[in-house]
Amino acid sequence: MKLQILRVVLAIISFSLLTFFFLDFAGLFPQQYFTLAKIQFFPALLSGMFGIVAVLLALTLIFGRVYCSMICPFGIFMDVVTWFRKRFQPKMKASYSKEKKWLRFGTLIVVVGSYSAGVTAVLSLLEPYSAYGRIVTHIFRPVYMAGNNLLASVFNQLGSYTFYHTNVFIHSITSLLIALATLSLVVILAALYGRTWCNTVCPVGTIFGYLSKLSLFKVRINKNTCIGCGLCEKACKASCIDSQGKIIDQSRCVACYNCLTSCKKGGISYCLPGKKQPLSKPVPVDESKRRFVGTLAATTLAIPATLVAQNLNLPSSKTSYKKQYPLSPPGSCSSEHLLRHCTACHLCIAKCPSNVLKPAFLEYGLEGIMQPVMDFEHGFCNYDCTVCSEVCPTDALFKLTIEEKHTLQMGRVVFIKNNCVVFTDETSCGACSEHCPTQAVEMVPYKDNLTIPSINPDICVGCGGCEYICPATPYKAIHVEGNPVHLEAKPYEETDNEEVVPDSFGF
Repeated sequence: MKLQILRVVLAIISFSLLTFFFLDFAGLFPQQYFTLAKIQFFPALLSGMFGIVAVLLALTLIFGRVYCSMICPFGIFMDVVTWFRKRFQPKMKASYSKEKKWLRFGTLIVVVGSYSAGVTAVLSLLEPYSAYGRIVTHIFRPVYMAGNNLLASVFNQLGSYTFYHTNVFIHSITSLLIALATLSLVVILAALYGRTWCNTVCPVGTIFGYLSKLSLFKVRINKNTCIGCGLCEKACKASCIDSQGKIIDQSRCVACYNCLTSCKKGGISYCLPGKKQPLSKPVPVDESKRRFVGTLAATTLAIPATLVAQNLNLPSSKTSYKKQYPLSPPGSCSSEHLLRHCTACHLCIAKCPSNVLKPAFLEYGLEGIMQPVMDFEHGFCNYDCTVCSEVCPTDALFKLTIEEKHTLQMGRVVFIKNNCVVFTDETSCGACSEHCPTQAVEMVPYKDNLTIPSINPDICVGCGGCEYICPATPYKAIHVEGNPVHLEAKPYEETDNEEVVPDSFGF
């Protein structure tokens, strides 16, 4: 009983904190002190934090799959779904099922093989932390923000400004649909079959599952006292207990300890080899006292972000601009580095205060679907902001200082004169120049006391302030072209009007 309570309390704490970190748009939780995202298995592995990987492996070798039951947010979410299902269908019981070894190993081989071949999309889809992060970012977070706006309206009417309104929008229709499909599948599987996803599809579950066969502490059946009543089998959310054969598939046991409290005869225990006494007495549990915090919501579909169009050349009339290269986020060094390390958890997208990051569709190609890309429809990259690089758990985005951010050139400004309102409407503007933090866009004399933008791409940092604020319609007159490899922008006083290729920006 005590083990089960301890497991539930730790799971609630880690699950609640991690979920709120994704939901928090007001910066109530300082990101520099947050570590739960960095102790997830694949993020720690990809970022080279082998100390954390070693600790997680050691915990598994000692206590079994406690990672899956107390740390992994996806696994805990499945427990939340199962808990709610039991409230509505208490008579529905679990039963033993054989291991689907071919599916477990087949999925793991596909994940490892595709990643080795340079395709990270499969890992991004199935990695549990990233899958849960996308569900929170694209489904739960818009609902949370809409609820905040509702409270803001009510409180403002009462003269209180504790809450403030924030923009609610969908970052990517593709990622939303993927998140909805993942959520639907997991909810159905968890409600009907418990931890089936963890024990058949999840690559982390497969790795820790077979490692847990070697663990010291295990849930064990005492064949001398077990009467084969089947209560432990019915309580097992992993369907890994065969009460008739009196065996437990240790590779699928997720250390939830539900079976310990279900047994009335002391026939099952969690102990070291050779021990017959359980670590806690098997007393009946009052399920009504267990409290999980769960959130299930849906959101309406929205029109996707504006797609880039057809032609890079400048015709004689207004035209759209097709970017040759996408803008990868600050700290990514290059699109190639991002694709090799990012698992598309979308924490950077959720935490970006300027809403300048969105999930990619085909900007990086098929292998980079769902990975973060910069888009200036809803904002521009703050000159002094490094939040995305601070929260990235995989080192797909290296941590930047403010000074490094000021000279980091993610892209270069491109001006299309034929689209500019100064040229087409002969009216004054200058919004792009006012929003440029490096003077890469300046207003120069044009005609009849008008001024028109003049660009210096060498000192541009690619923040997108000019592109975001440009009032020209239907096509903007100024854009930021991505750099495949991030460069170092030259200081303003060191540049002239000649084309200069900056040196590579290194970390």
